[in-house]
Amino acid sequence: MSDAPHIHRTGGPAAASALADGPPNDGPSLAGAPDNDQAAAGLAVEVRDVVKVYADGGIRALDGVDLEVRRSEFVAITGPSGCGKSTLLHLMAALDRPTSGTVKVNGRDLREIRNLSQFRREEVGLVFQLHNLLPQLSAVENVEIAMPWSPRHSRSRAERARQLLAEMQLAGAERRQPSQLSGGERQRVAIARALANEPGVLLADEPTGSLDSASVDRFLQMLGRLREDHSTTIVLVTHDMAVAAAADRTVHMRDGRVVDAPPGA
Repeated sequence: MSDAPHIHRTGGPAAASALADGPPNDGPSLAGAPDNDQAAAGLAVEVRDVVKVYADGGIRALDGVDLEVRRSEFVAITGPSGCGKSTLLHLMAALDRPTSGTVKVNGRDLREIRNLSQFRREEVGLVFQLHNLLPQLSAVENVEIAMPWSPRHSRSRAERARQLLAEMQLAGAERRQPSQLSGGERQRVAIARALANEPGVLLADEPTGSLDSASVDRFLQMLGRLREDHSTTIVLVTHDMAVAAAADRTVHMRDGRVVDAPPGA
């Protein structure tokens, strides 16, 4: 399966590069103090009246979306292809900017953050259906690469990468390259990489789309352990209603809007 060419589509090259460093023209510092009202409300993500328009106004991907996600909550976003759910997730990840409206993550208004690369490294973890592992690197190296500017010593980074792989039930597979891993194992490496810098929010775009049912079950079990052990907030985009059923809450989208029920309900 080939990568998609634009960042508003699932798992494209820009999304892959953002896992490590993000756009090079970001500013030098992470500005913008957390919003005290949002923090007091216990919100990890707050989306207010967000509109996203592409192609000189010809494509309205999001049309006035409002969404709140509480800290440590697991929210699944569902809807038909083209409804805007992946676009919304990418705005939360600061992989793209809204045409209008406000997106806040961990109390920070993303419009006020100068260094979005640092935000992505430190505040959110990103997992895509196309796991974007570097084929020439081992599993442990693919996790370590997410920590290039970490203050940790290189040995400490390697130790953390091995610890994360062990949590993903991949102890003993650290030196295998992606071609030597199953699809489910590659996705678990991608999750370990997403957690490398201990983000409070995990954003996952169709992460189970290429997995068999047994791997999906293991993936959902791992999400449960993440919440239990690290109080991680999870926002997951999926077409699979069985996956959505594992979430605390399901948000349905249609035609760029949040709707009360899925089509046909």
